[in-house]
Amino acid sequence: MRMTRIGGAIAGIAIAALALTGCNSGTPGSEGNTDDGDEGTTSENPWTVATDVTLEGSPTFDSIQAAGKVVVGVKEDQPGLGYLDVTTQVRSGFDIDIARWIAASLGFDEDQIEYKAIASANREQAIINGEVDYYVGTYSITDKRKELINFAGPYFITGQGFLVGADSDITDVTDVSDFNGKTVCSATGSTPIQNIKENYPEINTEEYDLYSACVDDLLNGKVDAVTTDQAILIGYAAQYPDELRVVGGLFTEERYGVGLQKGDEALTQFINDMFTNGGDIWQAIFDKNLGSSGISVEQPAVD
Repeated sequence: MRMTRIGGAIAGIAIAALALTGCNSGTPGSEGNTDDGDEGTTSENPWTVATDVTLEGSPTFDSIQAAGKVVVGVKEDQPGLGYLDVTTQVRSGFDIDIARWIAASLGFDEDQIEYKAIASANREQAIINGEVDYYVGTYSITDKRKELINFAGPYFITGQGFLVGADSDITDVTDVSDFNGKTVCSATGSTPIQNIKENYPEINTEEYDLYSACVDDLLNGKVDAVTTDQAILIGYAAQYPDELRVVGGLFTEERYGVGLQKGDEALTQFINDMFTNGGDIWQAIFDKNLGSSGISVEQPAVD
């Protein structure tokens, strides 16, 4: 993706949040009731589980109904977005809650969701093969992928950003060249680090297999910044709010969507309607998972 100069915060390219409109049971974002005190709307969940949901023309929904559960493809190594605590086995994050919100809108509670961690390279095939009913996990909408699957959304707009220490002398970034003479870290072979190596030779680079290793080096003062999708960086900033912060604007654009079976227009439209009618829920999910990062983000309009 071509590098561009885009100053300001992420909200500069995001589209204004959409107000929550009234919904009925069985429609996206509906306010269904549940008698289970541990599920449905709680102090942590801004959604309720819909009741009496019908969705004609969706083979995915038919399969979900027959199975009595929802199978969701996710990431589990991205704090604040899609994360699995290996000790407690508790999943958390913005993407995880988006997946739960979709399931609840379809009439399925938390205990009726099966999560599958799918590597990025295998996402399209997992959807095509029916291994998952839908995929939510920093999944960028591209024309090439749209030849193979459907996308609902976008539900988040992000792009290459930078994470620095809270006490860094870098207070703002208007161009990647602002890091000339600094050492920037990212995942080996990632698009952001390739952008830097190919276009900004005066920036020193460090590469690891995992972004978490880069963040460890940043916390220990071994590198000056970490770069990848800003959404991922916001997650780390939320995890270490007193030690890390996101600076600058976006230098590429990535539109995260929900991956679905090719041709399932009924479910695609259902989820898009859910996003459109659920601005307050979307904002509550963001505030819960990423609000402590200090970055203000607005919900984008669906495509």
